[in-house]
Amino acid sequence: MTTDVPLPAPGREIQALDALDPAQADAVLDLLAEAAGSDGRQAVSEQGRLRIRGGHRDGVRHFLLTVDGSLTGYAQLEDTDPVEAPAAELVVRPDRRGSGHGRALGSALLAATGKRLRVWAHGGGSAARHLAQVLGLSLFRELRQLRRSLIPLDLPEPALPEGVTVRTFTPGVDDAAWLAVNSAAFAHHPEQGSLTQQDLDDRKAEPWFDPKGFFLAERDGAIVGFHWTKVHAEEQLGEVYVVGILPEAQGGGLGKALTAIGLRHLAAQQLPTAMLYVDADNTAAVAVYERMGFTTHEVDLMYRTES
Repeated sequence: MTTDVPLPAPGREIQALDALDPAQADAVLDLLAEAAGSDGRQAVSEQGRLRIRGGHRDGVRHFLLTVDGSLTGYAQLEDTDPVEAPAAELVVRPDRRGSGHGRALGSALLAATGKRLRVWAHGGGSAARHLAQVLGLSLFRELRQLRRSLIPLDLPEPALPEGVTVRTFTPGVDDAAWLAVNSAAFAHHPEQGSLTQQDLDDRKAEPWFDPKGFFLAERDGAIVGFHWTKVHAEEQLGEVYVVGILPEAQGGGLGKALTAIGLRHLAAQQLPTAMLYVDADNTAAVAVYERMGFTTHEVDLMYRTES
């Protein structure tokens, strides 16, 4: 693996912090917004953006790259998975790219993790692929964004398994029960399955949160599955944010029924398009979504060191 130290640039400094103060957080969010406007997508995931504010988070570090005191690049490193290597996302200000800043951030991340690292490249562009190659990283994971039209919503009436009813989420009442079901449903998925009360609270505080679009499936008064939808108002996109089914309730069509219920909810809000994310190697889920009319819109790629 070749990870030569990047050539120094005049005035370039990288600072690693356990938490950002309000001014630093504002500067990072402004940088991310500028990059998203240029690239057409976010360089840092929703979970990562929520971590920028609110002080210290266990296992999370922020890397600020400045040139002559001006914020030019940002990386976030999460080291909370007991098995997998630390995961990172990074971005460089659009008008400052091509000067080695991405490589400098990547090298700092490798140094901080002992060359044991995973890095997301949202959109999987050629520049990200080149940077991964320079840093000695190999392709590890492909996350697909699927989309389908909601006009018309040509889906059959949802058919719930016998004994299952559906209601909407009640904040502050259903939190603990939902977190337990989410953890069990995504025990194999370190990012989704590890959500905490703080993570849920962060999302409940976001402007997009709407409990009327958060559906819980119950059997005998206990939650056995859910479909949490999300509306991206500016983009006029509805999202199948997360669908989770308890392992013992899988295989009976509940996931498909809950997905259809959520899509009907999004269509009723006059949203023209729905989207969702799914791992490419989750062939069963991909097949279900494709049968429901979804097709691949774009991909996010994760690279990692070989060690």
